[in-house]
Amino acid sequence: MTELLFDVTFWFAAPFWALMILAPKWRRTAALVASPFICLPPLIIYAALIVPEFGTFAAALIDPELTGLRAVLAGSSGAAAAWAHFVAFDLFLGRWVFLDSRTRGVSPLLISPLLVLTILFAPLGVLLYLLIRLTTTPAPSRAVLAEA
Repeated sequence: MTELLFDVTFWFAAPFWALMILAPKWRRTAALVASPFICLPPLIIYAALIVPEFGTFAAALIDPELTGLRAVLAGSSGAAAAWAHFVAFDLFLGRWVFLDSRTRGVSPLLISPLLVLTILFAPLGVLLYLLIRLTTTPAPSRAVLAEA
């Protein structure tokens, strides 16, 4: 069962990544990724993997030491749970980058490769986006423009 959960985890996130990277200007993409609940399936998988061994995981996380974490993550459940954790939070971060870049008017030609980097190495992708973000300001909203 653990192997199956590991195998399906990414496939719950893949359609949203594909939309953000390959169809960023499609009118439905933003609507489909607008909800943070797109991260729910990998989070549920994470919970399904952690709950049966909650005591073991809690002991390793409450007082983290490299050897304890290594032991927990070295098992099938630990590795699969870590993968579900990565997939869920990478998607959450990628969703934020996508939506925030749209409000700032950053070109999808820049953001799409950055999202690929975020899938593979989320901290590096988010770090680069934060650097890009320093150079941009949000575009005025249509409501503000209508009032002017």
